[in-house]
Amino acid sequence: MARTGGVSGVTCTAVADGDPSEERPGDAFAQVSGVADAVLYEGYLLYPYRRSSAKNRVRWQFGVLLPRDWVESDGPLSPGLSGSADSWYQQTECLLRVRRPGALVRVRVRYLQMQHKQVRAAGTDGADLPVESLRTDDGTTHLTFDEAVPHEIAFERPLDELLRAGCAVASGAPAAEDSEPLPGGAGRVVRRREEVGALTTVAAERLSRDVVRLRVRTEHTGHAPDARAPRGEALRRALLAAHTLLGGDGVEFVSQTDPPAELHAWARACRNEFTFPVLGGGPEETEPTGRVVLSSPIILPDRPQVAPESPGDLHDAAEIDEILTLRTMLLTDEEKAEARATDARAARILDRVDSMPPEVFARLHGAIRSLTPAQAPVASPAPDRARPPATSPAAYPDAFPDAFPDAFPSAFPAAERPAWWQEGADDGLSPATDTVQVDGVPVAGGSRVRLRPRGRGADAQDMFLEGRTARVAAVFHDVDGSVHLAVTVDDDPAAELHGWYGRFHYFRPDEVEPLAPPGPADPDPTSRPRSPRPTSPAERPEEGRLDGRP
Repeated sequence: MARTGGVSGVTCTAVADGDPSEERPGDAFAQVSGVADAVLYEGYLLYPYRRSSAKNRVRWQFGVLLPRDWVESDGPLSPGLSGSADSWYQQTECLLRVRRPGALVRVRVRYLQMQHKQVRAAGTDGADLPVESLRTDDGTTHLTFDEAVPHEIAFERPLDELLRAGCAVASGAPAAEDSEPLPGGAGRVVRRREEVGALTTVAAERLSRDVVRLRVRTEHTGHAPDARAPRGEALRRALLAAHTLLGGDGVEFVSQTDPPAELHAWARACRNEFTFPVLGGGPEETEPTGRVVLSSPIILPDRPQVAPESPGDLHDAAEIDEILTLRTMLLTDEEKAEARATDARAARILDRVDSMPPEVFARLHGAIRSLTPAQAPVASPAPDRARPPATSPAAYPDAFPDAFPDAFPSAFPAAERPAWWQEGADDGLSPATDTVQVDGVPVAGGSRVRLRPRGRGADAQDMFLEGRTARVAAVFHDVDGSVHLAVTVDDDPAAELHGWYGRFHYFRPDEVEPLAPPGPADPDPTSRPRSPRPTSPAERPEEGRLDGRP
């Protein structure tokens, strides 16, 4: 994940008394500020950073809050967890533990407000005219383009007040216009922002003596001049990349992904719509509680981190810095000139890449965060098939060369099998036919399972599939010796299409329960007639999205 720039600084509030580790909320917010900025600017401007690039003509995909009359012009909105769907509100619910009397809750609502940059050329009669581009005498090209301005609304309230009556805070942004003259009297650049109306409400509900459910809801309160206007027009009054930071004094927040066992039911009852809260903090923290929460329209794990190797803002916060840097280096001079003229932030990216020291660039090539110790698999009886199960010693002849000298046909003798990074290391492995033992049952392609994501460390997206049934498509081996099952979810309406494209969910063997196959008189209840294989993009149905509740 690339570090992004954006909102400058984090307001820190010092508290004189109490535990220093608890009473410094600014430090807690700072722990997650890099990731929060990545959320704020994800999709702001994509490589190759030029106005003419097709993917920069459809922007602002996450956390977009638009006027309600525009969003519901075709009918009521269906709540979901995906922040890539346009909405008129976001709702965050999470649990917190009260650690002392007089507890305080801090809230920060952050988003971008669209700003239209219009280049105007000076006319002979003293008036200026709007133009798409203008080159000034100093050789600089100026392009008309849509920018964005960051906003942050920060407030705090005593928890007791929120338990009694809650609070409501205006979180919109005013309309504004700025004008900047261009050198040599060539014209000017006018930047115009339209008013954004929004309201954030916070309420709390006591569930037990020291456990509270907190709800933060931000709504767009404005109206669209035309409810049938194109999306690009509606975005001028929208909150873009909206997300929320939560902190406080005398409280600690509970993980929604991996709550303590005694709070599991309460955590699952929380309703998060168009956003999802995750704990902030460092990777060394392992407890299911924390001092700060980032509620993001992009699904993240608890305690997300910006890679320390990231040298700065590359906008594509979910991409790989090395790839983006290499591609940016390969832009032609003409392409770089257009990117610089498109946006000031794009110009800073080019400057950073062009001036990157070799030692910084070398750091981008990769890093190993941790290593899982290799363990010899436990032997288990092989099923009646030519290939041994993936968890049996026969599947690893280099680990058991004496016990199974001929069990695994390979182009290499056991003593000469190459290391995982060398050519031929995966000879003899077949994801479509390999088998893994799960609770004593052989599971392979075609097997049906029930999904049981493990608690700690599970991906938030996987947790939403808890209890669903699925069909195994393949058994994959990682270079560290671990095994993952590629599955399609039974009640996903696009399961067949995902299977055709090769898009799967991945689970470890200990995260599934084998299901007995249906008998001859008991057809698979999830089966449905196979549709013809899509042959062209025009004939492919729209892909489904699992953005509802299980």
